[in-house]
Amino acid sequence: MAAIQEYKCPCCGGAIAFDSTVQKMKCPYCETEFEMETLADYDRELKSGQIDDMSWETSGGNEWREGETDGLRSYICKSCGGEIVGDESMSATSCPYCGNHVVIMNQFSGALKPDCVIPFKLDKNAAKLALKNHYMGKRLLPKVFKDENHIDEVKGVYVPFWLFDAEADADIRYRASKVRTWSDSNYNYTETSYYAVCRGGSIIFENVPVDGSEKMPDEWMESLEPFDFSKAVDFQTAYLAGYLADKYDVDADQSVMRANERIRKSTEDTIAETVRGYTTVTRETGSIRLHNGKVKYALFPVWLLSTTWKGEKYLFAMNGQSGKMVGDLPVDKGAYRKWLFGLAGAVGAAVYVILFLASLL
Repeated sequence: MAAIQEYKCPCCGGAIAFDSTVQKMKCPYCETEFEMETLADYDRELKSGQIDDMSWETSGGNEWREGETDGLRSYICKSCGGEIVGDESMSATSCPYCGNHVVIMNQFSGALKPDCVIPFKLDKNAAKLALKNHYMGKRLLPKVFKDENHIDEVKGVYVPFWLFDAEADADIRYRASKVRTWSDSNYNYTETSYYAVCRGGSIIFENVPVDGSEKMPDEWMESLEPFDFSKAVDFQTAYLAGYLADKYDVDADQSVMRANERIRKSTEDTIAETVRGYTTVTRETGSIRLHNGKVKYALFPVWLLSTTWKGEKYLFAMNGQSGKMVGDLPVDKGAYRKWLFGLAGAVGAAVYVILFLASLL
């Protein structure tokens, strides 16, 4: 049995069929008529687009040279499995992620050597001050939290990141429309015009970061961005003195999917910003191809602050360059109920006003 060619309306996307009364293809939804050859050309153009190619060369990082790791020790947490690295003088008393006090010390081995590191700019006192400022303006935070939430430990940790560089070529096709309305003494008129909009271009991406630590939530690390990569320097073990370094447990290959997501979204958003002057715009088809994709292994500075309030542990993270802070905060249930009640009241009042005004028309 031969396959039946099905066409979709270029204007509204609905399924169209041949109308014998007009001897044309016709959309039953928007009633637009098409010549068969026009639809065939349109369908061929949609199918002739290039496919995505977002592959990478994931050879970031270098091998450690002989004797380079002699002064390093690794600390493996029995509770969460986290492995962090410090110099031989570092006396780790607890895991910076889960607060567990059972930490084993071994000679450091394995993993790749970072290509670069962004040194800490802000110190421990700046991290404590940033935490206090983080409490400000939080209406649903229990009032006593900022006074009773005790800081247990503040640790400077170099968090592993994979940095992706690439050139992205994109070709994207959109379905767009313009709506024009006017009136005369007898009727109101609406005219809708449909357009096929094609856009293409190239974008250079540098240092797209993807967190290489399973223990650090990706949303936290992305919330701490941006890090100023212009301050990055070639890695030397001396930068670890007085700090910890998280040993990556998500390698470059495992990070490719997240890098592609970030690059794809940025590319599509940038291209979409050029499609202006239309009433509606819908992405129809498109492709993104990467060239010269490279990966670097870097360490970014993060302060981790572990606190305790009413027997519960709270963890906060601060960008060691900018001072930007993230973390989970408790919610005052009473204040939340008042806020929710007030919001419902405001919405109800707005609905009442709209209904009242409508009754006057």
